[in-house]
Amino acid sequence: MSYQEIAKDMIDKLPADKMIYVINILENLGEMYGISLYPNYEPNKETLEAIEEVDNMIKEGVGEHFEGSTTDFLNGILGE
Repeated sequence: MSYQEIAKDMIDKLPADKMIYVINILENLGEMYGISLYPNYEPNKETLEAIEEVDNMIKEGVGEHFEGSTTDFLNGILGE
């Protein structure tokens, strides 16, 4: 079994909420050796539509600008 296969097997056994640590380690290794490990990210249709919606809101000067903490923002959305 190759090192890559061993690493992939180990990663598959980790809970999803711990993957950020693996990503951070890989990013640091890449930086140490001058290798770009960042994946090619292509946003899905829903994300592209959301980006376009925000761009149009900015161009047209519509929408609501919020200033405050994330907690305040979420409480406002959730009506708490």
